[in-house]
Amino acid sequence: MMSDIEQLAAAHEQWEQQCLWPALRRTPERSGPFMTTSSAPIERLYTPLDLTRDGETLTDHFLRNIAYPGQYPFTRGIHPTGYRGKLWTMRMFAGFGSAEETNARFKYLLEQGQTGLSIAFDMPTLYGRDTDHPLVEGEFGKCGVAVSSLADMEILLADLPLDQVSTSMTINSPAAMIWAMYLVVAEKRGIPWSQLRGTIQNDILKEYIAQNEYIFPPEPSMRLVVDTIEFAARHVPQWNPISVSGYHIREAGSTAVQELAFTLADGFAYVEAALERGLDIDEFAPRISFFFNAHNDFFEEIAKYRAARRIWARAMRERYGAKNERSWWLRFHTQTAGCSLTAQQPEINIVRTAIQALAAVLGGTQSLHTNSMDEALALPSEKAVTIALRTQQIIAYESGVANTVDPLGGSYFVEALTDRMEREAQQIFDAINAQGGVIAAIRNGYYHREIADAAYRYQQEIDRGERIIVGVNAFQDDEPLTIPILQMDPEGEKRHLERLNRVRRERDQALVARRLAELRAAAQGNENMMPAILDCVRAYCTLGEMCDVLREVFGVYQQDSVIV
Repeated sequence: MMSDIEQLAAAHEQWEQQCLWPALRRTPERSGPFMTTSSAPIERLYTPLDLTRDGETLTDHFLRNIAYPGQYPFTRGIHPTGYRGKLWTMRMFAGFGSAEETNARFKYLLEQGQTGLSIAFDMPTLYGRDTDHPLVEGEFGKCGVAVSSLADMEILLADLPLDQVSTSMTINSPAAMIWAMYLVVAEKRGIPWSQLRGTIQNDILKEYIAQNEYIFPPEPSMRLVVDTIEFAARHVPQWNPISVSGYHIREAGSTAVQELAFTLADGFAYVEAALERGLDIDEFAPRISFFFNAHNDFFEEIAKYRAARRIWARAMRERYGAKNERSWWLRFHTQTAGCSLTAQQPEINIVRTAIQALAAVLGGTQSLHTNSMDEALALPSEKAVTIALRTQQIIAYESGVANTVDPLGGSYFVEALTDRMEREAQQIFDAINAQGGVIAAIRNGYYHREIADAAYRYQQEIDRGERIIVGVNAFQDDEPLTIPILQMDPEGEKRHLERLNRVRRERDQALVARRLAELRAAAQGNENMMPAILDCVRAYCTLGEMCDVLREVFGVYQQDSVIV
């Protein structure tokens, strides 16, 4: 008697002979190549035969690799009811100019139905410099909001319901200081830290790999990350002290599987650093979160999210011995792909964003930001950001995709892509481990070479016409730009600098000196630095002053040139 697999193989061969080959003789397929955005080949057809390996039955494959929603290994999502229980958090990334301008944008977005806050900081803040430092002249507020001291954070968060909404902050090297400012604002408003929900990105390894907004060398930077993980676990229990980010790795030009593998490898490195500190795995692992890109290839992106959940769950349970099921969950935020947006015909970016957002939702994201149509030209205008938010709302309330749990579960194509991503990610993990781990691979230039090769291949495919980018190398349109562009308050920087100077004049200078000395002593020792950082913030030490102390103790990292 033939097995199920043998019967399927016979049926597949019969289909080819009776249907496929005659059809191809009549009407040949259009010219390829047929490939994903990451240049991986796509087969003509996927069937159950693509899911089983090494004699595995279909039932065994389902139970081991796919299973049910809310069931290990969580390929189909971490919640049994999917979005029928709770929709994803609609968290529009915002920040520009002064604290006053960004505060007004947050209030506008909340009025429009946004359900979470997400703060972008400007370049001086990201590099731990005060706005008046000569090295950052001309960079005020251009890619995010400027925050130089607690006084700015107080205005940025004024009248926002911090005990009712979660807040994400995209900050890395100075993450501990910016988070401390958020905590002190809540403290001054009488909101217990136990009620605060949100995330600091705090993913320093990704900075060395892709974004390059680092300050200190990797080892003391990792110490700061673990300090925040330990402090959150014990004092701010609903806060995610890290969001391990593949987003910027993908924006730098990586493939989907590189984004997946590099991100999870960083996540494993943070887990191991926290374990080395002496923390119990179930004390901190449930609050580790992730941040992924949603690029143009609809099915490849969905498969990436599914594979990420499965790989993380297996590692946390089988390698690290986590007992709490929440430690096995990979919870993630998604942002649509900024690198996919075009300055040509910016209105069509609305379509790209909608497809990418739908992939994120079908992939089971917990939180979502949709990019605005004008972001290849400027920071988002109010009109553009409203359309981006409405895109999420249409997906949630009109498309029907949130009505059933994991509607693509069991798709032969999606499941085969998921399996392939898991296998290829393991190959990358092996390559990183062979070099001595993540930090060793950073120092020898492995990540930069891999990402540069992928980005170059992608661009070559566009240049050869193998990959069509609508409006760029096909279907061009020379119509003049008609969308509104954001105009920032020309007085914003002056107002910010006046506030910074007032803070420096009016604070208790002796207390500031004492708190900075205590921070220096903490950095020179082995204690958790968060208490000292919080005391500095309460004394209105500036961001630049705190980071300068750590620069003196830890040094400043200079990345070696690497051949890519």
